[in-house]
Amino acid sequence: MRLQSSLPSFLVCFAPLASAFPTAVLEAAAHDPSILKRAAEIAKLLENRQAGADAATGIFEPVNTFNAQAQYINVTKGSGHEYVAPGPNDLRGPCPGLNAFANHNFLPHNGYASVTQYIDATTKVVGMGPLLSIFLSALGGAIDGDILNWSMGGTPSLAQGGVTGVLGNGLIGSHNKYEGDASPTRPDLYQSGNNYKTVTSQFQELIDYSPGGEVTLDSLTSFRSHRFDTQISQNPRFFNGPFSGVLVQPAAAEHPAGQLSYDVIQSWFGVQGSNKNYNAVQGTERIPENWYRRAIEYPYDTEYFLADALNAAALHPKFLDIGGNTGTTDSFVGVDVADLTGGVFNSANLLQGNNFACFVYQLSAQAKPDAVLGVLDQLTNAVGSIIGKLGCPQLQAIDNEQLKQFPGYSQKPVYG
Repeated sequence: MRLQSSLPSFLVCFAPLASAFPTAVLEAAAHDPSILKRAAEIAKLLENRQAGADAATGIFEPVNTFNAQAQYINVTKGSGHEYVAPGPNDLRGPCPGLNAFANHNFLPHNGYASVTQYIDATTKVVGMGPLLSIFLSALGGAIDGDILNWSMGGTPSLAQGGVTGVLGNGLIGSHNKYEGDASPTRPDLYQSGNNYKTVTSQFQELIDYSPGGEVTLDSLTSFRSHRFDTQISQNPRFFNGPFSGVLVQPAAAEHPAGQLSYDVIQSWFGVQGSNKNYNAVQGTERIPENWYRRAIEYPYDTEYFLADALNAAALHPKFLDIGGNTGTTDSFVGVDVADLTGGVFNSANLLQGNNFACFVYQLSAQAKPDAVLGVLDQLTNAVGSIIGKLGCPQLQAIDNEQLKQFPGYSQKPVYG
């Protein structure tokens, strides 16, 4: 049995998911209208194949292009990419996919990598498209590192990252920048004290939402909705930020519905045992043997994500709500886009023209307020032609006062 990459959300979780993916899509579309045309074609195809009114649908190759030799990712003994457990000083963090890449030496084993290395690993191992990979990897450097490099875990040591590396907090230190609340398998920082260790009970819940031996796109989306509601009802500091909110949807390569068997999910998450008797062992994420990346002809790029993201938002608009609980459970309050942006954007014009792309891109830059102007310029240079002149309204700053009512936004992370 071959295990072909479905690019589930836990493999591409190093994105600032509420903002960067739609930004890359729509900015690329500004230069190439065929992207949106292709997305419309895909959406129509999905509409015809949707299982039901509440089903989340996946994207897949329109023809069978499986090429075993080209797509096979060899992680067997002697390949140079066999599994090696992380050592006590190696960096690992909230993204199982990146942890697995490092455990198999597709990324540096110490967990600190360059933007180029992240691009190479994501495109090679799972078949992410170049537009998304370049943008997201560069944004990781801008938000969590020293522009050119960043840690998949916490702050690198001087030996790992050098004098500039220690200035970046890595993915673990990116709460409300990259990493946010309501993760399917990770805890919220302020509930548990960490934001990166897989919670065995949450993994079991994901399986419970996915009967029949497989996690599907439908079941994952339903579980994400459940996790969002659970955070509102149980976490007084739940915060769904403008740049760290919604998790990306997977795109299925092998199955129209986007399916991954329990054992494949366990391997990527580093979970041992069997259903009803699981045990998550942090840092032991593995690429399954007999693994095949997405078809070379159909990498997971902007048009695939656009259809997935729009579909998820249509099914569960709450994923895109900016706001949070105000210190007690079930106290979720939303923030008006007009108030947040000083009237530059509002609910009426947000989806007109390039406004949504402008909005989320500028929010991505605001995600690092300690260096916002420099990050904006350097990120634009890093992604080159992906980021173009969109004729954006000039959003000078986000009114952070609108967000300070939420303890999950204003409280500083404490690590230890």
